[in-house]
Amino acid sequence: MPLSLETFLCRLAEVRRQIDEACAAAGRNPAEVTLLPVTKNHPADVVALVAAAGLGAVGENRVQEAVAKQAQCGVHVRWELIGHLQSNKAKLAARHFDRIQSVGSPKLVDQLDREAAAAGRILPVLLQINAGNDPAKFGAEPEDAPALLEAALGKAALRIDGLMTIAPLSDAPSVARHTFARLREIRDELVGRFGRPLPELSMGMTSDLAIAIAEGSTMVRVGTALFGERAAAPPGPTDPLGRGLPSRPAHRPA
Repeated sequence: MPLSLETFLCRLAEVRRQIDEACAAAGRNPAEVTLLPVTKNHPADVVALVAAAGLGAVGENRVQEAVAKQAQCGVHVRWELIGHLQSNKAKLAARHFDRIQSVGSPKLVDQLDREAAAAGRILPVLLQINAGNDPAKFGAEPEDAPALLEAALGKAALRIDGLMTIAPLSDAPSVARHTFARLREIRDELVGRFGRPLPELSMGMTSDLAIAIAEGSTMVRVGTALFGERAAAPPGPTDPLGRGLPSRPAHRPA
């Protein structure tokens, strides 16, 4: 049964309540935290709900899924890529996304810069850092973050907005807390070293948004709490967290 606007607005109000409570506990202003609805593996119809609720952007994991939805949607929202980006999809991503959050290697930096320049645009990006040192996650290792930022800052067609991470799958809240705190520390180290603001810290999902906000997140990526359980994504080389290996366990829902 399609998700109704009424149900979506009720769920949105609950997520916003959780964000407000987390901000209050952390002594932060809720206006500092952006909610990014994650529409991956949900039908294109839900994008219209996002727009109707006044939310300006959606997050998608797969380039081709997002491109297909964009062709079906009659509403205007910004599209952010939050899943792993393969090299052979860089051209498509640079033309169809308003921001790419999963830039985790100098090679991808080079490709996106070329494709954005060819498209005549400045492409906003976040650098993905594997702050939890999880072998099942993509992104640059913490020790490689300075080299990645240096490479990205030298690209005229890229705008570096900040950093992104995904916490390892764990039932222990301390694992997510350590990951998010480490990303904030990496951001602060990079700002001090390069003298370049990195205002965006995209970290936290449905199950750990309060922890992420306590550790400085400026964007939480929420899907399940807004749209319900999603259909299972087909296995394949573009699986953002399985690295193309269906036997790998999936991470917690966004």
